[in-house]
Amino acid sequence: MTIRVPPRPLFALLAVLYASLAGASAAPTTGIPAIGSQTSLLVVSPHPDDETLCCAGVIRRVVAAGGRVSVVWLTSGDGSELDSLFVERALRVHPLKMRDLAHKRMREARAASLILGVPPRRQFFLGYPDGGLLTLLTDHFTVPYYSKFNGAVSVPYGDTFAAGHPYTGESLERDFARVLDRVHPTLVLAPSPLDAHPDHRAAGILTLQLLSRRHELAAVRFWIVHGGADWPTPRGLRMRLPLAEPPRGRGLGLAAFALSPLEEADKLEAIRQYHTQLSVMSSLLLSYVRTNELYGSLPVPPGAAPRTATPH
Repeated sequence: MTIRVPPRPLFALLAVLYASLAGASAAPTTGIPAIGSQTSLLVVSPHPDDETLCCAGVIRRVVAAGGRVSVVWLTSGDGSELDSLFVERALRVHPLKMRDLAHKRMREARAASLILGVPPRRQFFLGYPDGGLLTLLTDHFTVPYYSKFNGAVSVPYGDTFAAGHPYTGESLERDFARVLDRVHPTLVLAPSPLDAHPDHRAAGILTLQLLSRRHELAAVRFWIVHGGADWPTPRGLRMRLPLAEPPRGRGLGLAAFALSPLEEADKLEAIRQYHTQLSVMSSLLLSYVRTNELYGSLPVPPGAAPRTATPH
């Protein structure tokens, strides 16, 4: 007899998110804490390139201080229809071509990470479905999810930390926990649950769930990459300009982390390793090379918790 476990509704995940505010709002909102040789940094990256766009400056600062840096990529970036069209030259999504794209993007991520000082042994690729992370945490927490992009129901990439593991939220949580056990981070940089991209929101919620269970939420700082229409402004490479607060970050008390000219230059060089992405959105990617990065300790603004309502 098969026992079906009902899917976890999104409102249940949001309840976890808002419950985290009870502890987070009791402490002052801060940016990045003091960095030193004892810092163990983990960057949670939904796709290859996010780790550089959001956090290259902090990564370089931790490496320079003698600390440890690790990056976990939740997906391998195999769900981009733009990449399918412009990189793989395919009018229709073809699973094998998308898997080839994933291997290209993982190679680019490795090259970018080496420039930033992250050694291969601290680069963790999980290979879960691009565009499907939020669905894994809800409707497919126990029932495997089929990716229309790579044609798989389990991680198809043999050179990843989670090769062969099923596309379920349960498996994703377990593999993310394995990375935490391996790294023992003192500082975690994760996407904000307010980010406009569903994979980023899911990564933020996943981080909240697991770090909350470990009573380690104080170690988490949140960042935003998809911050609203036309952000960052202006588009393109503007290395002397600061990164302004994104519309979706209002109320989070995001603090500026100032980059040195060398850190800014290293960030640019790392972004330049992402040839597949630069071929389709170079102006956007280069917009993140600014004199600062933005981080906050709150996942959502204080007082933003929704009223109790019947889910629909």
